[in-house]
Amino acid sequence: MAVKIRLKRLGKIRSPHYRIVVMDSRAKRDGRAIEEIGLYHPKNDPSVIKVDSERAQYWLGVGAQPTEAVVALLKRSGDWQKFTGDTSPSGIDEQPAPKDKTAAFNKALAESDGSSTTEAISKSSRKAKAVEPAATPDEPAVSDDAAEQA
Repeated sequence: MAVKIRLKRLGKIRSPHYRIVVMDSRAKRDGRAIEEIGLYHPKNDPSVIKVDSERAQYWLGVGAQPTEAVVALLKRSGDWQKFTGDTSPSGIDEQPAPKDKTAAFNKALAESDGSSTTEAISKSSRKAKAVEPAATPDEPAVSDDAAEQA
């Protein structure tokens, strides 16, 4: 059985997430995997690359063939350099800490003296139109054609 290390696509349209998997080369792209050894999220900034180094080294050692995309990811994680004995640099950028939106809001509110200038929730245009009366009390609600006939 020919074994490949390749990417299995997950996620929505235009929002792909991949798993680095070991599977039979004849299986479908998103078919049943023998083992999942990592993650790849390309849309994050910077991209998330997580590889179980021990399992990747094992599968490479027993002859699993990685695809070109997986080789590029393994080079970024440093696992390919371990396997081949290459001395080229590797590195994955750390994910930045998520912004605390509540703290940013409270800071902005404190800078503006605690008074809000706009409402937090605006009324939708449909509700605003439904609330408006059809005719004002000053004008009669009679059309021009009806006025000419009278």
